[in-house]
Amino acid sequence: MSRPSRFAADAGKTTIQVIERLVALLDALAAQPDAVSLKELSVRTGLHPSTSHRILNDLVIARLVDRPEPGSYQLGMRLLELGNLVKTRLNVRDAALDPMRELHRATGQPVNLSIRQGDEIVYVERAVSERSGMQVVRAVGGRAPLHLTSVGKLFLAEDEPKAARAYVTRTGLAGTTPNSITEPARLERELALVRARGYARDNEELEPGVRCIAAGIRDDSGRLVAGLSISAPADFVQDHWIDLLCRTAGQISAALGHDAREG
Repeated sequence: MSRPSRFAADAGKTTIQVIERLVALLDALAAQPDAVSLKELSVRTGLHPSTSHRILNDLVIARLVDRPEPGSYQLGMRLLELGNLVKTRLNVRDAALDPMRELHRATGQPVNLSIRQGDEIVYVERAVSERSGMQVVRAVGGRAPLHLTSVGKLFLAEDEPKAARAYVTRTGLAGTTPNSITEPARLERELALVRARGYARDNEELEPGVRCIAAGIRDDSGRLVAGLSISAPADFVQDHWIDLLCRTAGQISAALGHDAREG
């Protein structure tokens, strides 16, 4: 069990001051290529060593700062993880926005851009209009479990078998509709279909009355970084959308530097 943050002791009086000190320490660490001693950090930030030590301890626990050896500090890997996540969101959104609008005009249905965050997908952009006649249940910033969504299945299909099994164990494959996939064997079969087809479907597994089709978006390294999906009323999904969707996802991937010839 992790101990409570020491920031709590200061929160009532000097929350902003604590944040300012935290940022000052991170900036001081960012200015140096190597690990920095507590003494040097205190000099550079003007903070008392005990104050610096207290804040740095909390940052180490949060993985925002690493302590390679006693008394020295450097920026932590979690900052890289967060930075890459922000970069991915911004780059993908910028590349996807116009193609998403074109796909929406062609289908008349909501088009969603989603990324993976842990065991969920996060909706980061949507192209929608009143003429689609479909209520938007999950707005931009909304989340949903991987196994219940078409985009989530794309990411699970990319995972190594061990990672996919770990997801099943962590989540228990909880469902939200009678169509939700809640059995490991059924999920394995579904992911095999995703790999074979190159796209994924959601058959009223997250929301009753709504079906989705999704295709993956890849970056210049070939990594799956996002998914593009079309949502529509269950009785209105058109199979000819699949080709449109896959071509649009490929267009966005190419804008990110992905070469489809390299797989």
